[in-house]
Amino acid sequence: MLVKFLENILWTLLVPVAFIMGLAPFRPEPHLFEKVRMLVNAQLVKPVDIFDLCMHGAPLLLVLAKIFFQQAVSPGSE
Repeated sequence: MLVKFLENILWTLLVPVAFIMGLAPFRPEPHLFEKVRMLVNAQLVKPVDIFDLCMHGAPLLLVLAKIFFQQAVSPGSE
């Protein structure tokens, strides 16, 4: 079911969305970088920050999942 969902998402839509959401806002610092740094430093405790990390990171996770499943379920692979 997940593989079928990922197959239906077009690369031409997914890549720009992942790029824009991953780097928004462009100044002073992208939220994704800020939230990952907070996560590494164990400062990611407020629900709004956790939501922000999920919102800005979800498209990137979809790109990675699509790449993984495309490699794992490619025709001719054994």
